[in-house]
Parts: sequence; structure tokens; C-alpha cells
Amino acid sequence: MPTLHLHHAVLGYDDRGSGDRALLLVHGHPFDRSMWRPQTEHFAGLGFRVVVPDLRGYGESTGEPVTTLAGFTADLIALADHLGLAKFVLGGLSMGGQIAMQTIAQHPDRVEALLLADTFPTAETPEGRRSRRAAATRVEAEGMAAYAEELLPKMVSARTRTQNPQVTAHVRTMMRTAPPHGAAAALRARALRPDYRPALEDVRVPTLVVTGSQDEFTPVADAELMHRLVPRSELAVVEGAGHLPNLERAAEFNDVFGRFLLSLRPRPDHLVEER
Repeated sequence: MPTLHLHHAVLGYDDRGSGDRALLLVHGHPFDRSMWRPQTEHFAGLGFRVVVPDLRGYGESTGEPVTTLAGFTADLIALADHLGLAKFVLGGLSMGGQIAMQTIAQHPDRVEALLLADTFPTAETPEGRRSRRAAATRVEAEGMAAYAEELLPKMVSARTRTQNPQVTAHVRTMMRTAPPHGAAAALRARALRPDYRPALEDVRVPTLVVTGSQDEFTPVADAELMHRLVPRSELAVVEGAGHLPNLERAAEFNDVFGRFLLSLRPRPDHLVEER
């Protein structure tokens, strides 16, 4: 596994494929980069360069705890610089989608297209802040096992739990093995997130909004809101999936995302850098 050593963190990541167009995919909470495995393998095989990091505090990445989502953005930009990615297609799911919104707000010149999956743009409510901070304290004290079991029925749909035990097991394992202190830090950072709706109105790159039809955390109405906010965006609903359609219905998700990627214009030569 390649790593990037920063002054405050060590990031583990996968870098697959060798195409001119790079995809930078950001996982959600409380997961790791294996969440994107079906997309990494599929799109690297189709001629894209796919970069998938473990966020600081998750998976095989370590370092000082983040205090805001901007800290994750700084790590992503440092990784892109390290890999020579002048521009990239940025994708994020759930918390990863909020980090993607933070990133394009701060660095709009680096993002050539945007994928927002099963996420929402509004600032946290007072009740939500209290809930996230309580959850952070709890996982630090108790670990991730009970927290993961409580979240699982909302993470994947009933259809997935019945018909796809391998995906259900993968999601459970990612949640149970997430480092508690990293998960807690991210929960506290999300409690402080800003309202990304004004930033979405300023997005001027091709954007795909995707959600599972059975997502309890970010229902279809949230996806429709982002679709209305982002000029000329596309909206896709993956039937039968919950909060993780890229895993629960990987073929359908890859088809939707693949058609979106193929609709992008060829990259100008001056945007392609040597690896």
C-alpha cells in the first residue's frame, strides 16, 4: 500500500489504472477506502486512473485528529499534489460527499467534475450537533461494535440484508473495525460543518447526484435539493439500495457513473501531467 507522509498525518491510499482522467473518491463514515472497491476495479479496468485514500483517522491512515471538514480537504489536496493531479473528478458518499463539497468550495479550479452520492448540504442542526458529540464520546468509551450494529439497518436496505449477505458483512466489518478515535474526531468535525447550499449554487462543473431509493439517512428529497441547487446537474436514483448504492447495487451504480464519465469532454493536453 502506498502512503503519503504529511506533517500531521500518514495517508494510505490506492492508485489504480493509468488513464488521463483521474477519479478521486472519498469514503463515508465510519468506513474506509475498501468502500469504493467495486468502482476502483471497474473504472481502472476501463482506462481511468482511480485514487482512493483512507481519510485521516480511518483505515490505514493515521495522524492528529481533524477538527473540521476542511482538514480532510487539505489532506486530499496534498495527496493530489503528491500524485501530480492538476485536475480530477471528485466523488464522495455521505460524509465523503460533504468533504467533496468543502473541497470544491475551496479549490474549484482543481475539480473537473463532481459526484455527490447519498449526502446532503445543509449545516448541522443544534439537535444534530448534540447527537454527533454524544456519539463521539460513546465510541471513544465503548468502541465501535454496538454503534455499528445500531447503524447497520440504516446503512443498507432490507433488500440488501436479505439478498446480499457479502455486502452486508463488508459494511459491518468496516464499521466495527473503524478506529474509534478517528471516527469520534470526524463526528465532532461534522457537527461543525457549514451550510454548503451557497457553494453548490456556484458549482460550474458537470455534476452527478446519486442516491439509493431506500436511503434512510439521506432520502431522495435531499438528492433532489442538491440537483436543484447545482446548475445543469444530473440526478439518478438507484432502486432498492439504501445508503450505500455503490456497494449494494454496484452494477447499476457503475453504469450510471460510467455514462456520466463518458459524457465528459476529452481532457485538454495541458491538464494532463506526468505520473
